[in-house]
Amino acid sequence: MRTVGVEEELLLVDPHTGAPRALSSEVLARLTKCPGGERGVPEGVFAGELQGQQLEFGTRPRKDMEELGVEIARWRRAAARHAQEAGAAVAALATSPLPARPAVNAGRRYQWMEEQFGLTTQEQLTCGCHVHVSVASDEEGVAVVDRIQPWLPVLTALSGNSPYWQGDDSLYSSYRSRVWGRWPMSGPTGPFGSAERYHAQVDAMVTSGVVHDRGMIYFDARLSHRYPTVEIRVADVCLEATTTLLVACLSRALVETAAREWKNGRPIVGHGVSLLRLAAWRAARSGIDGELLHPLTMRPAAAPVVAHALLDHLREALEDSGDLAWARKTTAELFAHGNGARLQRAVFARTGSLSSVVATCVRRTQGERELHSPATE
Repeated sequence: MRTVGVEEELLLVDPHTGAPRALSSEVLARLTKCPGGERGVPEGVFAGELQGQQLEFGTRPRKDMEELGVEIARWRRAAARHAQEAGAAVAALATSPLPARPAVNAGRRYQWMEEQFGLTTQEQLTCGCHVHVSVASDEEGVAVVDRIQPWLPVLTALSGNSPYWQGDDSLYSSYRSRVWGRWPMSGPTGPFGSAERYHAQVDAMVTSGVVHDRGMIYFDARLSHRYPTVEIRVADVCLEATTTLLVACLSRALVETAAREWKNGRPIVGHGVSLLRLAAWRAARSGIDGELLHPLTMRPAAAPVVAHALLDHLREALEDSGDLAWARKTTAELFAHGNGARLQRAVFARTGSLSSVVATCVRRTQGERELHSPATE
């Protein structure tokens, strides 16, 4: 069974006002002072990000979804605990509901980005969820990247958790993905056909001078430059840890399904990049509360219909991993109760306060609800 690991970016906020606070250095300093032990944090789990208001953690690669869920919940609690000691709170928010003035972290790479991309870098206070799924080779990885493109917008829709931007309702479910799309090296890709052509394209992008290094290849799905994985990068950081686990579960099944199609000689679904970009926009705009573009036809269809099509596409892989019943149940619950974007808007409709929206999301991030995984059903 393929391993899967998750990277989550969390927002550091003022515990009283909900406004973002650039305290990542202080939080990381506290985390490095308590290695090991039941409440300790191993080296390398947490890291800073582009902006001082962000804190990132990464899980170990896991085969068991229950273990992955436990680890996600553990690092969310650890982040909350150490942020509190630094005078902040953590929120699994993909954008700040309240107006923010991002503060680019120190470091040569980040400073280069600020000089190169200007306002795009300065405004890029967004928090995503990246899923790494193991692959046997670069050839298999590129075959997977080529085949999963039409299905990735569905993950954006399910994870949508960024309706507000600079104090206003963006009218999007995932406005983070639209802000992220300002990077010229981001977005969906057409088929590469081979690992050789994939690496040649990446090398050409780096040689152009527009991209600093291979880590700045922000494709929606890419070969990781650090691990033997395909890295899927389209999801908002999810408000509920259970939704993160769902995205991870579906991502692994997508990779496994695509790898089997490649081995069986099935052709790639030939949508062009222009249509893929439209599907990504539609998913960001609608989330789970409107129409999406069906991955097979690129025609409008209700979000539940498209989600059902994804589960049907992944049925064999999900059955083999023992995750099918849980994935169906959790997807149905997500549509019934809403993703982060729906919840944020509901809180604002009830309170009229974006600070209350952030406060609610802080509590959810800390695990106010029990995390359910396939093995606990």
